[in-house]
Amino acid sequence: MSELTLLLLRFGFLFILWVFVFAVVYALRTDLFGQRARRLPADVATGQPFVASAVAPSVTFSTPAPAWNPGSASDATEAFSVQSDRAQPPRAQSSTAIATRLVITSGPKEGLELTLPTEPLTIGRSSESGLVIRDDYTSTHHARLMHWSEDWVIQDLDSTNGTFLNGTRVTLPTPVPLNTPVRIGTTSFELRR
Repeated sequence: MSELTLLLLRFGFLFILWVFVFAVVYALRTDLFGQRARRLPADVATGQPFVASAVAPSVTFSTPAPAWNPGSASDATEAFSVQSDRAQPPRAQSSTAIATRLVITSGPKEGLELTLPTEPLTIGRSSESGLVIRDDYTSTHHARLMHWSEDWVIQDLDSTNGTFLNGTRVTLPTPVPLNTPVRIGTTSFELRR
């Protein structure tokens, strides 16, 4: 082998070695500190935060009860409605049905009750979290529980093992109905009045 080929092989192996070193450092950083929380998209006009429903809506068009007269432009209206293919999960109907407590129903802290704060409640292994859950299946910054309008909403913060609402993995901020189990790691909790 020529000296030039040997030199290029050495630089190639050195480059591959550094790629592996940076990959390991990135993986360790993510495990120790978690990934950065992303901002929620907000409706620009109203300033209201985006909340995903558990069921994707389907769009249907229906005509109003009076018949449309082709000669009259004022009667040329169509009603537009968004309907769901399946039933929506139960939701709090009035301000009297808003959750005020978080009750841990299973896990190491079973029976613990917390009064829900007005600001977002972070959940995870970090000592900076509002609800600290220390187990092998919980990320450092695992999830966030927020109060929007009349609902409490759970948001998964890109955790490794996921957040589950009534057995379904949460991928977008989702409203949490009263007395519905939320599982994070080995801990389950419910929101109650």
